[in-house]
Amino acid sequence: MTVNARKPAANSTEVWTVARIIDWTTGYLKQHGSDTPRLDAEILLAHTRNCSRIQLYTRFDEVLTDEERTTMRELVRRRAQAEPVAYLVGHREFFGLDFQVTHDVLIPRPDTETLVVELLELARPLETPRILDLCTGSGCIAIAATVNLPAATLVATDISPAALAVARENAGRHQVTDRIAFLEGDLFAPVGETELFDFVVSNPPYIPTDDLDKLDADVRLHEPRGALDGGPDGLRFVRQVIEQAPRHLRPGGWILVEIDCTQPDLALDAVNAIPGYQNARIIKDLAGRPRVVLAQRGDETGE
Repeated sequence: MTVNARKPAANSTEVWTVARIIDWTTGYLKQHGSDTPRLDAEILLAHTRNCSRIQLYTRFDEVLTDEERTTMRELVRRRAQAEPVAYLVGHREFFGLDFQVTHDVLIPRPDTETLVVELLELARPLETPRILDLCTGSGCIAIAATVNLPAATLVATDISPAALAVARENAGRHQVTDRIAFLEGDLFAPVGETELFDFVVSNPPYIPTDDLDKLDADVRLHEPRGALDGGPDGLRFVRQVIEQAPRHLRPGGWILVEIDCTQPDLALDAVNAIPGYQNARIIKDLAGRPRVVLAQRGDETGE
């Protein structure tokens, strides 16, 4: 296999087996900046061969077909240019579920599972929780919640029609289409003014504008900028969600918003500036970084 690399000599007895492809690709991607070159190589090859990663280990001596080599060569070329593996293979696991992803949506990340875990813990005692998911993107939060809360109903909004198409596809994949209403519009705009929920959750854009060009190349060059740009301090949409949520929360309802790990104090300040919130706190992710701000609406919002 070649990706701007020398082919084996004509008289070489080496052939492009599964093992050799993995080893070569690992070295090549490491040279081109991948933080996880072996994992990338295995995922791309498993996708190329339409098998699981574990099956590669039982087929190390198998020789790739010319078609497989051509496909793999193109995937490796694109990965070497920092295109995320999830976009190359078209899916990503989140909360134990498989999600389709395209360049129209952010790639679901383990950090966001922190929000889902907290949401499930708060929602399970309720008989029929009603949840509003803002900036739904791929639908990973809404769908993970729906799958794990059999009596819940959800509304999910996004300003991007292309993102909503991906979210609807994922809802169908996990057979929860009839329990999630996907609405196009900015934050709360598509939701009726008097509509109330037990939970408002969101993973909004929260990267400060000036920091976008400092992001890793795979994010900076390939993920949708509109889903990343949180304004000058990164809190433009976080503040909007916090400020507007009380109008759509039932008394005792909760708001949960993912934030950048550098923003906990500012996020809490935004919550504390709104009359009617109580029990505000920050939840840390598995790496110990501040990740989610949450607060509960009291009996009176003060509005």
